[in-house]
Amino acid sequence: MELIFAASACDPEEQIICTPETVNELFELPFIGGINRTMILNIVAALLVVWFFWAAFRKRSLIPGKLQAFGEMALGFVRDEIAVGIIGPKHGLKYFPYLASLFFFILVGNLMEVFPLTLFPITSRIGLPIFLALITWVLFVVAGIRAQGFGGYFGHLLWPPGVPVALKPLVGLIEFVSVLLVRPFSLAVRLFANLAAGHVMLALMLLSSWVFLASLPTGNLNGMWGFLWAGLALFIYVFEILVAILQAYIFTLLSAVYIQTSVEVEAH
Repeated sequence: MELIFAASACDPEEQIICTPETVNELFELPFIGGINRTMILNIVAALLVVWFFWAAFRKRSLIPGKLQAFGEMALGFVRDEIAVGIIGPKHGLKYFPYLASLFFFILVGNLMEVFPLTLFPITSRIGLPIFLALITWVLFVVAGIRAQGFGGYFGHLLWPPGVPVALKPLVGLIEFVSVLLVRPFSLAVRLFANLAAGHVMLALMLLSSWVFLASLPTGNLNGMWGFLWAGLALFIYVFEILVAILQAYIFTLLSAVYIQTSVEVEAH
């Protein structure tokens, strides 16, 4: 079986899979100094979202073309099913621009995993999910303070209504930690873990199929296993498209739920 090299310097007698000295070597672009591939793809994802909606709505007409109709349908889904559907008509439209930007940016970033020229989801690097989760965290905390007042918002967390007095301190502590610490952490980790796991699985399937199939010309019948791995890779490829869409939806949906529980006092 042929070796898989991931670094220029490698001892094939001692290493089956050769690794670089640092992980950064896999993502740095030497001709741009310290800028790496992840940073560039973040910018590309944002520009693609801006470009799509600019192209869809730059010449709006009463009878929309295919691109305008698709753009309206996509925005309508986020507005009706997430912003207004979760937060409600009173506050939903206020947060619709953020939720729409969040959904489409994550969606494009996720789909980069299956795009032939990238094959790399930007959300599989924990820094981006953490950053997006922190924006949502700041937004729903500020929204809660504005809607309920500082004392009212944190008072509902630390001394939750509708709970027996004897349990209020314990439930309040749990609620405080859950809302202010667990929510942003779980939001970020859920997105990161799903995309990172899928990316690794797809890469392993593709590499395995390539290694097996590459041994066929030498007469190694074990290379036939490459067709099985290639079929599994195709299945994972299609599955990851669904995961990319679903995870963008879940992240945006939970962001809307967290905002809703902050702006609606009775939600507590």
